[in-house]
Amino acid sequence: MEIIPAIDIIGGKCVRLIRGDFKLKKVYSSNPLEIARLFEKTGLKRLHLIDLEGAKRGKIKNWKIIKKIAENTNFKIEFGGGVRNEADIKKLFNLGIDRVILGSIILKEPPKFKNVLKQFGPAKIVVAADIKGNKIFYRGWQKEAKKELSSFLEDLAELGAKTIICTDIGRDGTLKGPNFSLYQKLVSKFPNLKIIASGGARNTQDLKRLSKIGVAGVIIGKAIYENKIKLSDLKPYL
Repeated sequence: MEIIPAIDIIGGKCVRLIRGDFKLKKVYSSNPLEIARLFEKTGLKRLHLIDLEGAKRGKIKNWKIIKKIAENTNFKIEFGGGVRNEADIKKLFNLGIDRVILGSIILKEPPKFKNVLKQFGPAKIVVAADIKGNKIFYRGWQKEAKKELSSFLEDLAELGAKTIICTDIGRDGTLKGPNFSLYQKLVSKFPNLKIIASGGARNTQDLKRLSKIGVAGVIIGKAIYENKIKLSDLKPYL
């Protein structure tokens, strides 16, 4: 199981939200590169980098920070937030981003997503399946899609997608623990998809339990920033 620390950006700063609510924003650093280097020093290999303003507005806003982190760390960076076309994807790959996370484009323009997946390959494109209950949300978690999670993932598997980041919005930023039953169900039902758990991870016991379930990775944000999980605790997973 891969441990993926998260850096969420608003206004060039490293922040965390609670349940995706932009009003419940807490700034942890005005220097995201410094945070990224701290993660890298621990030995972590991949970084989950999100432009929250981009996600909300439907257009990448924090290009300078993306470029800075990509150029000054050796992370394999997965980036999401406001990616809406092939030009954005190409620009991100040219900056050194390892893989791009897509959400809205899949729900709103399936043919475009199919072309993107064909052009760049499933190893470079990650799907965001962000849920409340059984419903999928997109555009920075502001809009509800008509699709339910299972049918959405069935469609994605047919298209050839391989890696899914599944975020339980209701748990994100709450430190209340991941939705274990959800991930157990997804790992069992979709053995050919790599499921990455996101939302609610609060301690090393949660990590052990997710590892036993068989998720491919777990994204950790607030637990690190609030010192519930120390970076040294992650050593066994490296």
